[in-house]
Amino acid sequence: MRDLAAALLYALAWAVARWPWPLLRALADALAAAAVATDAREARVARRNLELIRPDLDAAAREALLRRIVRTTARQAVETLRLWTRPPARNLADIVEVHGRALFDAALADPRGLIVAAPHMGNWELLNQWLAAHTPLAILYRPPESALGEAFLRRVRARAGQQVEQVRAEAAGVRTLLKRLQAGGVVGILPDQQPKAGEGAFAPFFGKPALTMTLLSRLAARSGAQVLLAWCERLPGEGPPRFSLHFAPAPADIADPDPVRAVAALNAAVEAVARRDFSQYQWTYKRYTLRPPGSGEGNPYWDLYR
Repeated sequence: MRDLAAALLYALAWAVARWPWPLLRALADALAAAAVATDAREARVARRNLELIRPDLDAAAREALLRRIVRTTARQAVETLRLWTRPPARNLADIVEVHGRALFDAALADPRGLIVAAPHMGNWELLNQWLAAHTPLAILYRPPESALGEAFLRRVRARAGQQVEQVRAEAAGVRTLLKRLQAGGVVGILPDQQPKAGEGAFAPFFGKPALTMTLLSRLAARSGAQVLLAWCERLPGEGPPRFSLHFAPAPADIADPDPVRAVAALNAAVEAVARRDFSQYQWTYKRYTLRPPGSGEGNPYWDLYR
């Protein structure tokens, strides 16, 4: 029944994604405007994040930035429906610029393996499809709470090609990633998801301590693999989405044996990417839920749970 429901959900996504882009864009903008007007969950979380990390902005400037963030998030949602339900080759045609390709090619040729650190910037689903078109890889993912949601995601991501192995974020999955790296393979990780308590270290992210995964740093240190940052940045314009793909070297301290120094380097690198276009980063995510022990701080999103 779960697989049947996932298939029906895919069929619905396919039908919606066939709409002309102007209609999809109008739908996304209407949903974004409604989310802000009704103070929906995504808008509340993004607003709280802006209050936490952009105290330099007055209330009016934060609200203007909030509207851009929610609109960008809604547009990404509908464009991702297109990416999930169209042939990968058609999707890759939307990438009109590739920067740092030489870094990627050199890393592929290196027998030490490659970790692609992909922040939640722009459209990371399109990045996955580009990587799958150029190399076998394993991508680490945290399964959603819904079994139906996981079945749907595994279905749509499998369309990126047979070269993708989807690895759950658990002990067995970590061993799979390490083995792949030790064999000179490629691993993709979203490095800016908050880990469970006790599975990370705190380091500044936009000036506020954030619990950050140490997994990427431990894999890099144990395997000796290279680490590249990668993101698919949406280009300006109101027409069908077009993207600029970027690769950049990660700071050497990402593999530092000191976990605090390692995650500080990781957060600084992710922050630099997010600052390229603040509205394209995933600010609808509760990044600062867990607070440093002894800080006296509580969950800053607690009053938003309603």
